[in-house]
Amino acid sequence: MYWGWWLSWSPFVGMFIARVSRGRTIRQFVIGVMFVPAGFTLLWMTFFGNTAIDLIMQHGATGLAEAVQRDSSVALFKFLEYFPFSRILSIFATVMIIVFFVTSADSGAMVVDMLASGGDDKTPLWQRIFWSSLMGVVAISLLFSGGLSALQTMTIAAALPYSMVLLLSVYGLLKALRVDAYKRDSQQMTTLAPTGSRNPIPWQKRIRNIAYFPRRSHVKRFVDEVVAPAMVMVGEELQKQNISYQVIEGDNDRKMIEVDLGEDMNFTYGIRLRSYIQPAFSILDIKDEDRNEEQKYYRAEVFLREGSQDYDVMGWTKEQIINDILDQYEKHLHFLHLVR
Repeated sequence: MYWGWWLSWSPFVGMFIARVSRGRTIRQFVIGVMFVPAGFTLLWMTFFGNTAIDLIMQHGATGLAEAVQRDSSVALFKFLEYFPFSRILSIFATVMIIVFFVTSADSGAMVVDMLASGGDDKTPLWQRIFWSSLMGVVAISLLFSGGLSALQTMTIAAALPYSMVLLLSVYGLLKALRVDAYKRDSQQMTTLAPTGSRNPIPWQKRIRNIAYFPRRSHVKRFVDEVVAPAMVMVGEELQKQNISYQVIEGDNDRKMIEVDLGEDMNFTYGIRLRSYIQPAFSILDIKDEDRNEEQKYYRAEVFLREGSQDYDVMGWTKEQIINDILDQYEKHLHFLHLVR
């Protein structure tokens, strides 16, 4: 019974968690999905389970044990009768049970909707409503025809075919981790050919750049006047080699160049404005009333398909931006070579 429930719930729960965890690291995923729920379950079993055992063994609450043996579905409500304000606690427990089933049905409908749409998560509203209604009709029909046991039996019986899907999911996870390892190796590789001159800036200007905490308008102007033309220059040169490209201006002041590589994974190189709090030594002379706004500064961070690369290109020259794009492009081609 336990493994039947586990197999029946795991496919859609796993896909739902994967959907809402997009962009997280594996460490964050493991902590948030495995340790937090396991810790909550441990606390639940400790508080409620030990309290119920103590009521039965030390306080003679044999009626609780008999009620649970007759019908385990009423165990929580019988347990709450031994506490003050039992009616309020029972109402609160009922509301939480309803929330649990509604959110579970909603996540299940979302996963079914995505599967029926070929993995597209931007589906029309009517389609989500259709799958939610269909799941509700099927559940109501099973409840009317055979009660709760029929619904449970159907759920467990339908879980067996998904065991093969789970095995395929494990294979897909191992393959994805292998691709990530290749991507990490390609980012650390030595450039295959000597790169162009960086035209290093004078060291005095480097100090000014280090000590400078620019405002949003300054970084935006830098992106528009330096980064965007550099992307266009790279794209035009690639186009001479019959490689198509496009420069995209996204939300939140993002600029991105995307190189079309046909059936392979396209190369993307983007610059995004991100705000941070200035270090304490740089805001000592700011008045308290101006501190909330003035203590922020912005960085022009590089984003690839895998996310932020955690370095800032603000103050770079146009040629330095071009060489950085080409370095990342060459590493991406090496990554594609490794995974072929």
